Amino acid sequence: MTMIRAMVEKEKPTKIITVGDRVTQDLTSNQLFPDVLIIDNRVMRKEITPISATAENNMNVQNPPGTITDEAWQAIETAMRESKRTKITVDGEEDLLTLVAVLAAPENSLVFYGQPHEGIVAVKANVETKQKIQNMIEEMKKT
Repeated sequence: MTMIRAMVEKEKPTKIITVGDRVTQDLTSNQLFPDVLIIDNRVMRKEITPISATAENNMNVQNPPGTITDEAWQAIETAMRESKRTKITVDGEEDLLTLVAVLAAPENSLVFYGQPHEGIVAVKANVETKQKIQNMIEEMKKT
């Protein structure tokens, strides 16, 4: 968590976004409060007791495993425009929503997600990462 805190202090991100229950819980329990929290009440595909992270705005969306629904995409875009902390609870799976979070995030935001058995991954939302992700999504649409 020391490295994440140092990164946040150095980068001074426009927004902090977390995707995943464990990473969200880890940041909030260390006094790093995301602006947008995307969770699914699961860790490594197993149901958990909902985490204690709170937000001023709460949204619920459907997003089956292995998909990105229009509903989830729109909720993330809406959350990024909000000035209040927003928690999006996904019925299904939030994994692929990391891609949407990076695309929708304001420039210079940091998106954190968990990599199973590895730790926390940080992605800076900038022109380069957004272009790479847009290309990946275009490839996904072809299949």
